[in-house]
Amino acid sequence: MKLTTARVLVVAVAAGALGVLASLWWSGSPLLRSDTGQGASQATRESSASQPPPGVKPARAGEPMPTIALPDLQGRMQSLPDAYAGRPLLINVWASWCGPCIEEMPELDRYARIQGPTGVQVIGLALDTPANIREFLGRVPVNYPILVDTPGPADASVWLGNRKGVLPYSVLVDADGKILKQKVGPFASGEIDGWADLP
Repeated sequence: MKLTTARVLVVAVAAGALGVLASLWWSGSPLLRSDTGQGASQATRESSASQPPPGVKPARAGEPMPTIALPDLQGRMQSLPDAYAGRPLLINVWASWCGPCIEEMPELDRYARIQGPTGVQVIGLALDTPANIREFLGRVPVNYPILVDTPGPADASVWLGNRKGVLPYSVLVDADGKILKQKVGPFASGEIDGWADLP
């Protein structure tokens, strides 16, 4: 009986913490925009996430980025991080049906445009169908590469550390292929410039 009560309490505490984090996120709290807030949010999500499929190891900050090979919208395979070796990457996972993803895309596009040929390479990783992506980009064009993946328990975002599948999800990778930061939720106006500052 005591073991069951303890489990109920653990579940209730975890649910309460997720509720507080969700309310802070939806209210645009600066707490969750900080690296500390994002780390706490990531730890809370991971504690309640189901186990990834066998063989899938979600990456964490400080670890090398797993090699991910995905097609672009023309069907050409791109291997990350190798396709942009020597350049930092900001990988943004999104979908055409995700409202917060759509809202942040102009900010990502603005950031990508000011990077030049040696700055941070922004890459959109769409968990969607090519037809939906093309239709969406016809309305909201961006000038950074878009790769395509099928959503699921072993999609590229899970490999990049997004065990709960929350979108949008962004990962900052240094020029040597090491994951520096992971972020759940959209970038507010101007936030990306500070978040993507490299050490």
